[in-house]
Amino acid sequence: MKRIRLLNSSIAQSLRTSRMTRTFTLSLFHSLLVVSLSACEDEIDVKLDTGRSELAVDAWVTDQPGPQVIKLSQTSAYFDAALPPAATGATVTITDDKGRVYSFVDSKNDGNYTWTPAGNDSVFGQVGRKYALKIVYKNETYGAVSEMRPVPAVDSITFVKQRLTPVSQEEGYRAEFFANDVPNSADFYWIRTYRNGKRLNQTSNLLFSYNGGFGTNGADTDGLLFILPIRQGINPEELFDEKDEVRVEILSITPDAYLFFQQLSGQVNNGGLFATPPANVPTNIRNVNDNGSKAVGYFGVSAVGSKTVRVEKANIRTE
Repeated sequence: MKRIRLLNSSIAQSLRTSRMTRTFTLSLFHSLLVVSLSACEDEIDVKLDTGRSELAVDAWVTDQPGPQVIKLSQTSAYFDAALPPAATGATVTITDDKGRVYSFVDSKNDGNYTWTPAGNDSVFGQVGRKYALKIVYKNETYGAVSEMRPVPAVDSITFVKQRLTPVSQEEGYRAEFFANDVPNSADFYWIRTYRNGKRLNQTSNLLFSYNGGFGTNGADTDGLLFILPIRQGINPEELFDEKDEVRVEILSITPDAYLFFQQLSGQVNNGGLFATPPANVPTNIRNVNDNGSKAVGYFGVSAVGSKTVRVEKANIRTE
């Protein structure tokens, strides 16, 4: 019994020593952390080198009625809060695979190059055709190629009244659109939503789909109804109000454009503890001179399926 008591006494002493050591270690760590954080309060001015300005191209052309616009600007420093300067004085054309040329003109000298339908023209482009963009700017020539692929029609848009959150007393209308993927092909889509004529363009509103589903590695959804998360992915955070006008557009895009948007979305939402350094998203726009100035942005052409409805009795259903 004495030996047991002795052992117990030794163990108790050891535990007390261990607790004291751990307490001291934690206290030391806390002190070092406070000192470290206090040291971080000093302001340090870092001089960042500014790279040369490059041509930035926003060239997305659709088969919708009316003028089509290609926006050209020049890149600016990463921390420059001012709007990028317009790239004026360029020559911009698009040529289809049958040799027809569409000229885009910057009539206002603001970097917005516009093609306006004339005569029998009502829309730009045709499904199945390929289109080549050519930009001549500051003695440099840039080019890119895209294809107008098929797109499904938007069959309908419906709404269900619900609370904004399970614990909220405020209510709104959740929208859902219905469309079927184009069958027997690999199809990529960009889905855009407008509320009372204004496009929802927050990062949370970026919505892309492969064959009506989420990704190329998912279930086979070829030719089927778009899956539920895609159909309901058109909603703003605060949902819609009664009498709101809602427009849903499905744009056909190429596989390369789908990859471009996936990478763009990754850069836009790049934040938090494990954020990676920002980088330019790869572009399909190339300088014909390999040693010439580079460009950023993207050129794409899309067919568009769309539908516009109001949040009203005819389009509201029960849960």
